[in-house]
Amino acid sequence: MGLPYTVLIPARLASTRLPDKPLADIAGRPMIVRVAERARRSGARRVVVAADSPAIVEACANHGIEAVLTRADHPSGSDRLAEACQAIGLAEAELVVNVQGDEPLIEPALIDRVAEVLQAQASAAMSTAAHPIGDPQDLRNPNVVKVVTDAANRALYFSRAPIPWWRDGFAGGQVQALPSPPPLRHIGIYAYRVGFLLRFPTLAPAPIEQLESLEQLRALWHGHAIAVHVADEAPASGVDTPEDLARVRALVASDPTLLQA
Repeated sequence: MGLPYTVLIPARLASTRLPDKPLADIAGRPMIVRVAERARRSGARRVVVAADSPAIVEACANHGIEAVLTRADHPSGSDRLAEACQAIGLAEAELVVNVQGDEPLIEPALIDRVAEVLQAQASAAMSTAAHPIGDPQDLRNPNVVKVVTDAANRALYFSRAPIPWWRDGFAGGQVQALPSPPPLRHIGIYAYRVGFLLRFPTLAPAPIEQLESLEQLRALWHGHAIAVHVADEAPASGVDTPEDLARVRALVASDPTLLQA
């Protein structure tokens, strides 16, 4: 892409469902290191872990991964990223991509696409990704976040509810099929212009953000455009629970090339 970008990976040691999650071993290396190694295979000029614990910084250093120590009391990942931007001296015009620290199988190409979409849409303050929903039950699942876009693939709204509502198809109460084109499932990866990311934590939380418990709605509420890259298919799922970790370990054990690009 024309404009180099930086990948920032927020990492918190505390996790309710999986304690010390960033340090969990995957094929001999901590998960946070595996995530950073995948991100290094993208077009990013720099990959930096924004950690809340010296233990994470030390684990990264042991494997040649750049990391910065941030405050432990940040209320959200975006606050942590804003501090990291200042710590490593990024200019306001630069782009950063927020890769979650529990995505050891993330596709490097997806990271590039999200950055490219933001670069291409000068009016957007941030970008994210989505993919077509294939299972009708996912449309009803509140844990599956949906996004509706406009003709230019800018986000109109994110919701845990089934959007857009298919009036005729859902009339009977049972979702047996999906409309065409299918609704979009949001993928939790974001790119930001640094200047916006630094201001984002100062924006007042939005009522719709608090109702849906979706932080990206704050940007829309305050009038900031979000560009959306629509991927052809769902990315590999992340690690939230011990069961997820066991699944990823089993996948990698059966096919070590999964950790490669």
